[in-house]
Amino acid sequence: MKILVGVKRVAALEDDFRIRADGRDVDEEYLNHDLNEWDGFALEQAVLIKEAASTEVQVVAVTVGPEECDEILRACLAKGADRAVRVWDDAMTGSDPIAIASVLAAVARRETPGLVLAGAQSSDHGHATVGIALSAALDWPHLAVVVGLKYGAGDARASATRELEAGLLQEVELTFPAVLTIQLGINKPRYASLRAIKQAAAKPIEVFGLGDLGLASAKVGEAGSASRVRRMLIPEKGRAQMIEGTAQQKAARLAQIIREYKAA
Repeated sequence: MKILVGVKRVAALEDDFRIRADGRDVDEEYLNHDLNEWDGFALEQAVLIKEAASTEVQVVAVTVGPEECDEILRACLAKGADRAVRVWDDAMTGSDPIAIASVLAAVARRETPGLVLAGAQSSDHGHATVGIALSAALDWPHLAVVVGLKYGAGDARASATRELEAGLLQEVELTFPAVLTIQLGINKPRYASLRAIKQAAAKPIEVFGLGDLGLASAKVGEAGSASRVRRMLIPEKGRAQMIEGTAQQKAARLAQIIREYKAA
């Protein structure tokens, strides 16, 4: 059996930063990068399934991005992934979550996994879209924000717990193959040992292009995306105001502020 795990190299802002000259993103100089936290939990879940299996299970970490993304793939290899796949072509620049999902779906069709896992969202953009769009592209059952999973490798069915609003939980049964997006806290991701890190550095990273996946350039990048970033702005800093007085005085002042805001 094969488990495909979608991972992303996410960006985190430094305290001081500057918007890029074209106004569409943050200047790369002010960004730090790492493996998306949610994807780390998804990878750990895949490795736990592999370790508990009585049959052979292969965990494949896959990302969409340029060569800089190799660092997170090697981190995945060090934490238990068996293979690492990176998909990239310059035509993919500017791909939105829907276009990324179509690329991952093409990888899934090529790899034929029995299960696809991904993080419930990414820490940089937080769209929470790719995993669900991927399931739609494959026409597979899906479950989002999974916090518990009872599944053995090769099983046709599984029981899962998903997180709903207001702290509610829902027990669901689903059939496989399926796509699950994993929430924080479902497990405890392991640390990679120094030996595993050294071994991962020597392992190959497979690179697929559009031709390898049978994708046309019109299906990716801005041309294949349903949305695009036109402009990015830094919000203006406001000032907090403490309202003093009795409950009636506070209510009257709050009503006045609302009227002034609506009139502005």
